[in-house]
Amino acid sequence: MFEVGVIEEAGAAEVALDPIRARLLALLAEPHSATSLAAIVGLPRQKVNYHLKTLESHGLVELVEERRKGNVTERVLRATAASFVISPAALAAVQPDPSRSPDRLSARWLLAVAARLVKEVGQLITGAARAGKPVATFTLDGTVRFASAADRAAFAGELTAAVTALVSRYHDENAPGGRDHRVIVAIHPSIKPQADQTQTEIETRES
Repeated sequence: MFEVGVIEEAGAAEVALDPIRARLLALLAEPHSATSLAAIVGLPRQKVNYHLKTLESHGLVELVEERRKGNVTERVLRATAASFVISPAALAAVQPDPSRSPDRLSARWLLAVAARLVKEVGQLITGAARAGKPVATFTLDGTVRFASAADRAAFAGELTAAVTALVSRYHDENAPGGRDHRVIVAIHPSIKPQADQTQTEIETRES
């Protein structure tokens, strides 16, 4: 089982977003049969089995083992990933395009860039899995608390300069056998717990 699975097809996304099937996917982080799931969710085994077959047909669950119980063969299934993310590729006709209106200070442009990141990394993961190879990536994730909007702007300026210098140093347009790598750096307010959501909205408006 993978830690994160990528849903790239519209049909699979539709299946996964069904409330009952989404709950079954969550439960299938551990192996279960239709019978054991039916007891948990309070649905008839036949109905649960129908949902499981649908999930399996879209590659969201997989067979772990088959157990023989009398004249019945019980199929034990497990989700193919502990969690899932839906790629914008599943909504191809309306997926965001960061090239339309690039604006470093726009939250919506940041969202479009993030959506492209999900799509491209998802495609890389899918292709690498088929080829049996790893994907070369690197991720930084941290938090910085700014005393003021002016400090935030200064930080963004220095960060831009530092990244630009690094790119200029290592980028080689004509390197034989070289491969382009996308670099994304983002700054956005952290989301507070739900109890503090109102205060978060106030702070966002004041920034």
